[in-house]
Amino acid sequence: MLDGLTFSVDEGEVFGYLGPNGSGKTTTMRVLLGLLSPTSGTATVLDADLSKDDEMRKRVGVLMENNGLYDRLTARENLEYYARLYDVSRPVDRVAELLDFVGLTDRGSDMFGNFSTGMKRKLGIARAILHEPEIVFLDEPTSGLDPEAQHMVRELILRLSHEGSMTVFLNSHNLDEVQRVCSRVAILHQGRIRALDSIQHLTSAGRKTGFSITLADPAQAGEAEGILSSLGGIGELTRNDNVLGMVLATTPAHEVIAALVKNGILLEEARIQKRSLEEIYLDVMRQAEGGVT
Repeated sequence: MLDGLTFSVDEGEVFGYLGPNGSGKTTTMRVLLGLLSPTSGTATVLDADLSKDDEMRKRVGVLMENNGLYDRLTARENLEYYARLYDVSRPVDRVAELLDFVGLTDRGSDMFGNFSTGMKRKLGIARAILHEPEIVFLDEPTSGLDPEAQHMVRELILRLSHEGSMTVFLNSHNLDEVQRVCSRVAILHQGRIRALDSIQHLTSAGRKTGFSITLADPAQAGEAEGILSSLGGIGELTRNDNVLGMVLATTPAHEVIAALVKNGILLEEARIQKRSLEEIYLDVMRQAEGGVT
């Protein structure tokens, strides 16, 4: 059950829609696609109600959990079949173009039923964008895939946005995937949006900046720790062999580095530590389950 959702997706962005199983992700997608009717309010895609506007539905692509393809047809035959349904102009050229786009040109004559799970998902994406939609909805596109196949699908999603200028609505619970490909996310819990912001803002907001220094010479760790302790604006200083971790309260990172170098400390690496999307997601879930709104 959805509860008073309000959000918009910008043209050309990859928008991540997150939440645990049963939170309402797929229901939201079905309402947006016009497959379910909201009990109140409105849901529009490209400024249209897809439950009523047949012409506008032609400008939308969809890939649900089922790829919608036929095991006893080849990859090329599957795409040619949908090309006829969508009334795609230059269907032969478009199918060849898409097989190349998803890296399946050399498998075009192979039966879909013999494909690996990753290859099936790639062809499913090709089917979803066959008619060159302006926005494509992807429901758990990497679910059940091995890491290599997940990487390939992520690359395809980024190419859709960057090369194809498509808007991508990505329904997923794969937090690493979302952090890698999305510019903005909404986090859903029990039918309500609990967080809605850009990845960049979410991962940098809400806490002081974490910072770590890796020393080239572990023997200098004690001296480096003393230098850092004498600086103002640094808290939570920790030491683990040749790695010094800290929280930058008021002192910027470049001043920390300058102080160490000035005193002859040899540095191997310096790194700003941001919150991961996983940390943010878990915080949001804890707050929601604890009744914090």
